[in-house]
Amino acid sequence: MKHPVSTELLLKPVLKRGALIAAANWQVTLIQATADSLFKLLIATPVVGGLFLAGLVIGTAPEDLLSLEWREMAGTIVTSLLSHPGVLSAFLASLGVVMVGGSLFIFLVKAGSVAVLVRGEREAGAIEQPPLHLEVVGRAAKFSAETYIEAARALFPRYARLGCVLMVVYLVSGGLYLAAVYETGFHGDLGGLMTLLITTGFVSWITLINLVYLLMQIVIAADDCSVAQAWPRVGAFVRQQRRGVSAVFGVVLVLVVAATGASLIATAALGLIAFVPFIGLAVLPLQLLAWIFRGVVFQYLGLTSIGAYLRLYREFLSAGRLKPAPTYEMLVPDDRGGRL
Repeated sequence: MKHPVSTELLLKPVLKRGALIAAANWQVTLIQATADSLFKLLIATPVVGGLFLAGLVIGTAPEDLLSLEWREMAGTIVTSLLSHPGVLSAFLASLGVVMVGGSLFIFLVKAGSVAVLVRGEREAGAIEQPPLHLEVVGRAAKFSAETYIEAARALFPRYARLGCVLMVVYLVSGGLYLAAVYETGFHGDLGGLMTLLITTGFVSWITLINLVYLLMQIVIAADDCSVAQAWPRVGAFVRQQRRGVSAVFGVVLVLVVAATGASLIATAALGLIAFVPFIGLAVLPLQLLAWIFRGVVFQYLGLTSIGAYLRLYREFLSAGRLKPAPTYEMLVPDDRGGRL
Protein backbone atom coordinates (compact mmCIF):
# COMPACT_ATOMS: atom_id res chain seq x y z
CA MET A 1 0.00 0.00 0.00
CA LYS A 2 1.36 3.41 -0.99
CA HIS A 3 1.68 6.05 1.68
CA PRO A 4 0.70 9.53 0.56
CA VAL A 5 3.55 11.98 0.26
CA SER A 6 3.27 14.84 2.76
CA THR A 7 2.69 18.34 1.46
CA GLU A 8 5.95 19.48 3.06
CA LEU A 9 8.00 16.86 1.19
CA LEU A 10 6.20 17.77 -2.04
CA LEU A 11 6.51 21.52 -1.56
CA LYS A 12 10.08 22.00 -0.36
CA PRO A 13 11.94 20.90 -3.53
CA VAL A 14 9.43 22.70 -5.76
CA LEU A 15 9.82 26.04 -3.99
CA LYS A 16 13.58 25.59 -3.64
CA ARG A 17 13.89 25.00 -7.37
CA GLY A 18 11.77 28.05 -8.13
CA ALA A 19 13.82 30.24 -5.79
CA LEU A 20 17.13 29.05 -7.28
CA ILE A 21 15.95 29.60 -10.85
CA ALA A 22 14.80 33.12 -9.98
CA ALA A 23 18.10 33.81 -8.22
CA ALA A 24 20.14 32.47 -11.14
CA ASN A 25 18.30 34.87 -13.46
CA TRP A 26 18.50 37.83 -11.08
CA GLN A 27 18.52 40.26 -14.00
CA VAL A 28 14.88 39.38 -14.64
CA THR A 29 13.97 40.36 -11.07
CA LEU A 30 15.57 43.78 -11.53
CA ILE A 31 13.85 44.27 -14.89
CA GLN A 32 10.47 43.34 -13.43
CA ALA A 33 10.94 45.61 -10.40
CA THR A 34 11.99 48.54 -12.61
CA ALA A 35 9.06 48.04 -14.98
CA ASP A 36 6.60 47.82 -12.08
CA SER A 37 7.97 51.04 -10.55
CA LEU A 38 7.76 52.85 -13.90
CA PHE A 39 4.17 51.70 -14.33
CA LYS A 40 3.22 53.06 -10.90
CA LEU A 41 4.89 56.38 -11.67
CA LEU A 42 3.02 56.56 -14.98
CA ILE A 43 -0.30 55.97 -13.22
CA ALA A 44 0.56 58.57 -10.59
CA THR A 45 1.09 61.26 -13.25
CA PRO A 46 -2.56 61.71 -14.36
CA VAL A 47 -3.74 61.20 -10.77
CA VAL A 48 -1.60 64.12 -9.59
CA GLY A 49 -2.79 66.06 -12.63
CA GLY A 50 -6.38 65.34 -11.60
CA LEU A 51 -5.59 66.69 -8.15
CA PHE A 52 -4.36 69.97 -9.65
CA LEU A 53 -7.39 70.12 -11.98
CA ALA A 54 -9.73 69.65 -9.04
CA GLY A 55 -7.88 72.39 -7.17
CA LEU A 56 -8.27 74.79 -10.08
CA VAL A 57 -11.95 73.94 -10.52
CA ILE A 58 -12.92 74.53 -6.90
CA GLY A 59 -10.42 77.34 -6.35
CA THR A 60 -8.37 75.49 -3.72
CA ALA A 61 -4.64 74.99 -3.57
CA PRO A 62 -3.55 71.34 -4.08
CA GLU A 63 -1.78 71.34 -0.69
CA ASP A 64 -5.10 72.20 0.96
CA LEU A 65 -6.69 69.19 -0.69
CA LEU A 66 -3.83 66.97 0.46
CA SER A 67 -4.36 68.13 4.03
CA LEU A 68 -7.86 66.60 4.02
CA GLU A 69 -8.64 63.10 5.27
CA TRP A 70 -8.41 60.74 2.29
CA ARG A 71 -12.14 59.94 2.12
CA GLU A 72 -13.01 63.64 2.23
CA MET A 73 -10.34 64.43 -0.35
CA ALA A 74 -11.57 61.70 -2.70
CA GLY A 75 -15.16 62.86 -2.34
CA THR A 76 -14.20 66.49 -3.01
CA ILE A 77 -12.20 65.59 -6.12
CA VAL A 78 -14.91 63.30 -7.54
CA THR A 79 -17.65 65.88 -6.89
CA SER A 80 -15.68 68.70 -8.50
CA LEU A 81 -14.82 66.63 -11.58
CA LEU A 82 -18.40 65.40 -12.02
CA SER A 83 -19.64 68.98 -12.00
CA HIS A 84 -17.32 69.78 -14.93
CA PRO A 85 -17.76 67.13 -17.68
CA GLY A 86 -15.01 68.59 -19.87
CA VAL A 87 -12.43 68.39 -17.11
CA LEU A 88 -13.62 64.90 -16.17
CA SER A 89 -13.33 63.73 -19.79
CA ALA A 90 -9.78 65.07 -20.06
CA PHE A 91 -8.81 63.35 -16.81
CA LEU A 92 -10.34 60.00 -17.82
CA ALA A 93 -8.75 60.21 -21.28
CA SER A 94 -5.29 60.84 -19.84
CA LEU A 95 -5.73 58.08 -17.27
CA GLY A 96 -6.95 55.65 -19.96
CA VAL A 97 -4.02 56.38 -22.27
CA VAL A 98 -1.53 55.85 -19.46
CA MET A 99 -3.27 52.67 -18.28
CA VAL A 100 -3.36 51.08 -21.73
CA GLY A 101 0.17 52.10 -22.70
CA GLY A 102 1.63 51.13 -19.33
CA SER A 103 -0.18 47.78 -19.36
CA LEU A 104 1.14 46.93 -22.83
CA PHE A 105 4.64 47.75 -21.61
CA ILE A 106 4.17 45.42 -18.63
CA PHE A 107 2.91 42.64 -20.93
CA LEU A 108 6.01 43.01 -23.09
CA VAL A 109 8.37 42.85 -20.11
CA LYS A 110 6.53 39.88 -18.60
CA ALA A 111 6.77 37.98 -21.88
CA GLY A 112 10.55 38.13 -21.85
CA SER A 113 10.74 37.33 -18.14
CA VAL A 114 8.57 34.22 -18.27
CA ALA A 115 10.36 32.94 -21.38
CA VAL A 116 13.77 33.24 -19.70
CA LEU A 117 12.50 31.36 -16.63
CA VAL A 118 10.97 28.66 -18.83
CA ARG A 119 14.30 28.03 -20.49
CA GLY A 120 16.18 28.20 -17.19
CA GLU A 121 13.86 25.70 -15.52
CA ARG A 122 13.99 23.33 -18.49
CA GLU A 123 17.79 23.20 -18.64
CA ALA A 124 18.65 23.60 -14.95
CA GLY A 125 18.87 19.94 -14.08
CA ALA A 126 18.29 18.84 -10.48
CA ILE A 127 19.59 22.04 -8.90
CA GLU A 128 17.30 21.60 -5.90
CA GLN A 129 19.20 18.48 -4.84
CA PRO A 130 22.19 18.93 -2.50
CA PRO A 131 25.02 19.73 -2.56
CA LEU A 132 24.39 23.28 -3.70
CA HIS A 133 27.25 24.95 -5.59
CA LEU A 134 27.40 28.12 -7.63
CA GLU A 135 28.32 26.25 -10.80
CA VAL A 136 25.24 24.06 -10.35
CA VAL A 137 22.96 27.07 -9.96
CA GLY A 138 24.70 28.64 -12.95
CA ARG A 139 23.14 26.01 -15.22
CA ALA A 140 19.80 27.76 -14.73
CA ALA A 141 21.19 31.19 -15.66
CA LYS A 142 19.82 31.65 -19.17
CA PHE A 143 19.36 35.40 -19.27
CA SER A 144 20.85 37.37 -22.10
CA ALA A 145 19.69 40.58 -23.74
CA GLU A 146 19.22 38.83 -27.10
CA THR A 147 17.20 35.96 -25.61
CA TYR A 148 15.04 38.31 -23.60
CA ILE A 149 14.27 40.64 -26.51
CA GLU A 150 13.54 37.86 -29.01
CA ALA A 151 11.29 35.99 -26.58
CA ALA A 152 9.44 39.17 -25.63
CA ARG A 153 8.88 39.99 -29.31
CA ALA A 154 7.57 36.49 -30.05
CA LEU A 155 5.24 36.24 -27.04
CA PHE A 156 4.02 39.83 -26.88
CA PRO A 157 0.99 39.52 -29.25
CA ARG A 158 -0.38 36.58 -27.26
CA TYR A 159 0.37 38.18 -23.90
CA ALA A 160 -1.30 41.40 -25.08
CA ARG A 161 -4.47 39.49 -26.03
CA LEU A 162 -4.45 37.70 -22.70
CA GLY A 163 -3.85 40.98 -20.88
CA CYS A 164 -6.78 42.62 -22.66
CA VAL A 165 -9.03 39.82 -21.45
CA LEU A 166 -7.68 40.37 -17.93
CA MET A 167 -8.42 44.11 -18.07
CA VAL A 168 -11.98 43.43 -19.23
CA VAL A 169 -12.46 41.01 -16.33
CA TYR A 170 -11.06 43.65 -13.96
CA LEU A 171 -13.42 46.31 -15.28
CA VAL A 172 -16.50 44.09 -15.10
CA SER A 173 -15.56 42.79 -11.65
CA GLY A 174 -14.84 46.30 -10.37
CA GLY A 175 -18.13 47.60 -11.73
CA LEU A 176 -20.11 44.79 -10.11
CA TYR A 177 -18.24 45.34 -6.84
CA LEU A 178 -18.98 49.08 -6.77
CA ALA A 179 -22.64 48.44 -7.63
CA ALA A 180 -22.90 45.85 -4.85
CA VAL A 181 -21.24 48.16 -2.30
CA TYR A 182 -23.57 51.00 -3.34
CA GLU A 183 -26.59 48.77 -2.80
CA THR A 184 -25.44 47.84 0.71
CA GLY A 185 -25.78 51.49 1.72
CA PHE A 186 -29.56 50.99 1.85
CA HIS A 187 -29.44 48.16 4.41
CA GLY A 188 -28.93 50.17 7.57
CA ASP A 189 -26.84 48.56 10.30
CA LEU A 190 -26.16 45.49 8.16
CA GLY A 191 -24.51 47.61 5.48
CA GLY A 192 -21.07 47.57 7.10
CA LEU A 193 -21.04 43.79 7.52
CA MET A 194 -22.30 43.22 4.00
CA THR A 195 -19.66 45.61 2.62
CA LEU A 196 -16.97 43.67 4.48
CA LEU A 197 -18.22 40.35 3.08
CA ILE A 198 -18.49 41.74 -0.45
CA THR A 199 -15.01 43.22 -0.24
CA THR A 200 -13.57 39.94 1.03
CA GLY A 201 -15.23 38.06 -1.81
CA PHE A 202 -14.02 40.62 -4.34
CA VAL A 203 -10.40 40.39 -3.14
CA SER A 204 -10.59 36.58 -3.21
CA TRP A 205 -12.01 36.66 -6.74
CA ILE A 206 -9.29 38.99 -8.01
CA THR A 207 -6.62 36.82 -6.37
CA LEU A 208 -8.02 33.75 -8.12
CA ILE A 209 -8.14 35.60 -11.45
CA ASN A 210 -4.50 36.64 -11.02
CA LEU A 211 -3.50 33.02 -10.37
CA VAL A 212 -5.25 31.81 -13.52
CA TYR A 213 -3.68 34.68 -15.47
CA LEU A 214 -0.20 33.70 -14.26
CA LEU A 215 -0.73 30.04 -15.13
CA MET A 216 -1.95 31.04 -18.59
CA GLN A 217 1.23 33.04 -19.14
CA ILE A 218 3.34 30.07 -18.05
CA VAL A 219 1.57 27.59 -20.31
CA ILE A 220 1.66 29.92 -23.33
CA ALA A 221 5.42 30.32 -22.96
CA ALA A 222 6.18 26.70 -22.02
CA ASP A 223 4.10 25.10 -24.79
CA ASP A 224 4.41 27.92 -27.34
CA CYS A 225 0.66 27.81 -27.87
CA SER A 226 -2.14 30.31 -28.39
CA VAL A 227 -4.34 31.82 -25.70
CA ALA A 228 -7.27 29.64 -26.76
CA GLN A 229 -5.15 26.48 -26.58
CA ALA A 230 -3.67 27.43 -23.21
CA TRP A 231 -7.02 27.65 -21.45
CA PRO A 232 -7.93 23.91 -21.49
CA ARG A 233 -4.32 23.00 -20.75
CA VAL A 234 -4.36 25.18 -17.65
CA GLY A 235 -7.64 23.57 -16.58
CA ALA A 236 -6.22 20.06 -16.96
CA PHE A 237 -3.03 21.07 -15.16
CA VAL A 238 -4.89 22.53 -12.17
CA ARG A 239 -7.15 19.48 -11.90
CA GLN A 240 -4.24 17.03 -11.92
CA GLN A 241 -1.84 19.12 -9.82
CA ARG A 242 -4.33 20.94 -7.58
CA ARG A 243 -2.48 19.88 -4.43
CA GLY A 244 0.87 21.23 -5.58
CA VAL A 245 -0.61 24.38 -7.14
CA SER A 246 -2.61 25.13 -3.98
CA ALA A 247 0.44 24.58 -1.77
CA VAL A 248 2.69 26.87 -3.82
CA PHE A 249 -0.03 29.50 -4.04
CA GLY A 250 -0.64 29.38 -0.28
CA VAL A 251 3.02 29.68 0.69
CA VAL A 252 3.71 32.54 -1.74
CA LEU A 253 0.57 34.36 -0.58
CA VAL A 254 1.67 34.08 3.06
CA LEU A 255 5.13 35.38 2.16
CA VAL A 256 3.67 38.33 0.23
CA VAL A 257 1.36 39.21 3.14
CA ALA A 258 4.27 38.95 5.58
CA ALA A 259 6.47 41.12 3.36
CA THR A 260 3.67 43.68 3.05
CA GLY A 261 3.26 43.78 6.81
CA ALA A 262 6.99 44.22 7.32
CA SER A 263 7.10 47.07 4.80
CA LEU A 264 4.19 48.83 6.51
CA ILE A 265 5.92 48.52 9.89
CA ALA A 266 9.16 49.87 8.41
CA THR A 267 7.30 52.80 6.82
CA ALA A 268 5.59 53.60 10.12
CA ALA A 269 8.93 53.42 11.96
CA LEU A 270 10.52 55.82 9.49
CA GLY A 271 7.57 58.17 9.89
CA LEU A 272 8.19 58.37 13.64
CA ILE A 273 11.63 59.91 13.11
CA ALA A 274 10.63 62.17 10.22
CA PHE A 275 10.12 65.13 12.57
CA VAL A 276 13.42 64.76 14.42
CA PRO A 277 15.83 67.57 13.42
CA PHE A 278 18.74 66.49 11.22
CA ILE A 279 17.82 62.79 11.59
CA GLY A 280 14.61 63.47 9.71
CA LEU A 281 16.66 64.49 6.67
CA ALA A 282 17.66 60.84 6.23
CA VAL A 283 14.04 59.65 6.04
CA LEU A 284 13.51 60.39 2.34
CA PRO A 285 16.50 58.35 1.03
CA LEU A 286 15.68 55.59 3.51
CA GLN A 287 12.08 55.50 2.30
CA LEU A 288 13.31 55.40 -1.29
CA LEU A 289 15.63 52.49 -0.50
CA ALA A 290 12.81 50.70 1.34
CA TRP A 291 10.51 51.20 -1.66
CA ILE A 292 13.13 49.78 -4.04
CA PHE A 293 13.89 46.84 -1.75
CA ARG A 294 10.18 46.10 -1.34
CA GLY A 295 9.67 46.06 -5.11
CA VAL A 296 12.62 43.73 -5.65
CA VAL A 297 11.47 41.33 -2.92
CA PHE A 298 7.91 41.18 -4.27
CA GLN A 299 9.12 40.56 -7.81
CA TYR A 300 11.49 37.85 -6.61
CA LEU A 301 8.65 36.09 -4.79
CA GLY A 302 6.54 36.27 -7.95
CA LEU A 303 9.31 34.84 -10.12
CA THR A 304 9.94 32.12 -7.52
CA SER A 305 6.31 31.07 -7.85
CA ILE A 306 6.69 30.96 -11.65
CA GLY A 307 9.68 28.62 -11.31
CA ALA A 308 7.74 26.42 -8.90
CA TYR A 309 4.68 26.24 -11.16
CA LEU A 310 6.95 25.42 -14.10
CA ARG A 311 8.36 22.45 -12.19
CA LEU A 312 4.83 21.20 -11.46
CA TYR A 313 3.75 21.75 -15.06
CA ARG A 314 6.75 19.85 -16.42
CA GLU A 315 5.87 16.92 -14.16
CA PHE A 316 2.30 17.11 -15.41
CA LEU A 317 3.45 17.02 -19.04
CA SER A 318 5.80 14.11 -18.34
CA ALA A 319 2.77 12.04 -17.37
CA GLY A 320 1.71 12.21 -21.05
CA ARG A 321 -1.81 13.47 -20.43
CA LEU A 322 -1.49 16.28 -22.96
CA LYS A 323 -0.28 16.30 -26.51
CA PRO A 324 2.02 19.09 -27.73
CA ALA A 325 0.24 22.06 -29.26
CA PRO A 326 2.80 23.73 -31.51
CA THR A 327 1.13 26.46 -33.55
CA TYR A 328 3.87 29.06 -33.53
CA GLU A 329 7.43 29.22 -34.65
CA MET A 330 10.11 28.50 -32.06
CA LEU A 331 10.48 31.38 -29.64
CA VAL A 332 14.21 31.20 -29.03
CA PRO A 333 16.20 28.06 -29.87
CA ASP A 334 18.02 26.60 -26.90
CA ASP A 335 21.53 25.21 -26.91
CA ARG A 336 20.30 21.89 -28.26
CA GLY A 337 18.16 23.38 -31.02
CA GLY A 338 14.85 22.83 -29.24
CA ARG A 339 12.15 25.23 -28.21
CA LEU A 340 12.09 27.27 -25.06
